[in-house]
Amino acid sequence: MMQTVVLLLLISCAVNGAQDNLNGAKPAQCCDGSVSMAVGALTEKVANLMDKMTQVEAKLDQTETELTQLKSTPKVAFSASLYETGSGNTGPFNTATPLKYKNVFSNFGSNYNPATGIFTATIKGVYFFRFSMHSNHSPNSVVSLKKNGERVVSVWDTATSDSTDMGSNAAVFPLEAGDTVYVELAANRLVYDDTMNYNTFTGFLLFTL
Repeated sequence: MMQTVVLLLLISCAVNGAQDNLNGAKPAQCCDGSVSMAVGALTEKVANLMDKMTQVEAKLDQTETELTQLKSTPKVAFSASLYETGSGNTGPFNTATPLKYKNVFSNFGSNYNPATGIFTATIKGVYFFRFSMHSNHSPNSVVSLKKNGERVVSVWDTATSDSTDMGSNAAVFPLEAGDTVYVELAANRLVYDDTMNYNTFTGFLLFTL
């Protein structure tokens, strides 16, 4: 582009000089020092403009790359409550038992299985999980968030004179592909739920590793 501008200026000088010769006039000093200075200044401006355009193009390329990466990021998220219909207690059981949250609100990526209550990671990354618990009967309610069978965090309610209690807990931790996460009801404990959806289990991928 810069070479084109200079070439056009030189052609203009030549045309003007030829026109002056035809008219019998003294040729104008088109390419004297002042014109050379003007061409030099214009050349510098064009060079600066080209440099800025190169920078803008680089930023646009970077933005397009980042957008492509965002679009390709796996979408993993789920949320569910215990009962699809009806109401009542879940438990007590003789042994610790994973809670099956059957009323699925969302399940992007299909990593959560409502038939088992277990979330299975298919992507290595850092995840967020939260669960809530509701109890309105004796005995005490105890539920825990488990990762590969190991307790991460828990919620405990002690039955007292008040008949209804709720609690929740959450955690952020990394998972490998194949790791499992679920909420476990302790042995000989129970939780209560109905269509108000007090007991929920939620999780989603924060970012990949």
